[in-house]
Amino acid sequence: MFGTNRKPAQTPTIVNGRTETVIGANTRFVGTLNAEGNVRIDGAVEGDIEVVGNLIIGETGRVIATIKARNVHVSGAVKGQITALEQLEISPTGKVWGDITTAALHIEPGGLFRGQSSMTTNIEEPLLLEPPRSTAESR
Repeated sequence: MFGTNRKPAQTPTIVNGRTETVIGANTRFVGTLNAEGNVRIDGAVEGDIEVVGNLIIGETGRVIATIKARNVHVSGAVKGQITALEQLEISPTGKVWGDITTAALHIEPGGLFRGQSSMTTNIEEPLLLEPPRSTAESR
């Protein structure tokens, strides 16, 4: 019933333009990756990744890194800290182990997330929320 009629994973759409850099499925990269545009990773990357644009980790992508990007879409596997300035999306085949910070988090059914998350926002939080008063106290 559930999970038997899986649709093939669709390539996510890039919000702001086309992918400029691709790390192919048969490529292994160790080090620091800095990019001004959009990046797609289908291979193995280990180190630090900082992308001004969007980052897509394809189904064959395997990443062990500290990641910072505008939007992050995970269809492969990531181990490490992720900071997505706007949105982090984990697809049904995506797996994330590590702490995340983002303004919006979307995990599709089947996606895995193990770690802690914190949400960035411009809304001021009250220092203390008062509990509702009972009718007996208000008299």
